[in-house]
Amino acid sequence: MAKGILGKKVGMTQIFATDGATLIPVTVIEVSPNVVLQKKTVETDGYQAVQLGYMDKKNSNKPEQGHATKANTNPKRFIKEIAGEEMLAFEVGQEVKANIFAEGEIVDVTGTSKGKGYSGAIKRWNFHRGPMAHGSGYHRGIGSMGSIDPARVKKGKKMAGRLGGETVTIQNLQVVKIDLEKNVMLIKGNVPGAKNSFVVVSNGVKAHTPAIQPEALAE
Repeated sequence: MAKGILGKKVGMTQIFATDGATLIPVTVIEVSPNVVLQKKTVETDGYQAVQLGYMDKKNSNKPEQGHATKANTNPKRFIKEIAGEEMLAFEVGQEVKANIFAEGEIVDVTGTSKGKGYSGAIKRWNFHRGPMAHGSGYHRGIGSMGSIDPARVKKGKKMAGRLGGETVTIQNLQVVKIDLEKNVMLIKGNVPGAKNSFVVVSNGVKAHTPAIQPEALAE
């Protein structure tokens, strides 16, 4: 990542483009100014990165308070590192706002997917079910455990288990609108996670030509 910002997923809505006919589904992400808590350098840490903090934390311990005091700010709830030379221009204690991105720019959004609890193999891994008629006794079962070594189940076997709650990145999403006064960013399409969950917006690593040109986006 060359640049990025932390935010919170508010929900989804839709807006019209400038032609008044194209309806664009967007996800609203609250991107209140991030604070640079620490700068990692090659000399001290072996790599270059900027540690960002988002949203004040009410209950914090002394190590968190001491870490935030160095940046002259309050302890933060959501902290992530953004690796990239473009972010090194920011100093400790400085705010990072949504204007590091431009309307029409292609970004990647990383979040934690919705947890769906314990799920069967059909829902979790898209397995086919067995015949539902003609006397079949196999419908939604997991199937063979493996005939090569039946004494054990090999590691990584696709079985029933907990679904969701994983780190997911959706690539090549387009920034539709940035409102610095309200500290919100509208991104075309959906992003991972439930409402009020934290996300990381970074520049697209596989960016392609946007489907909607910046001049045609909503104002």
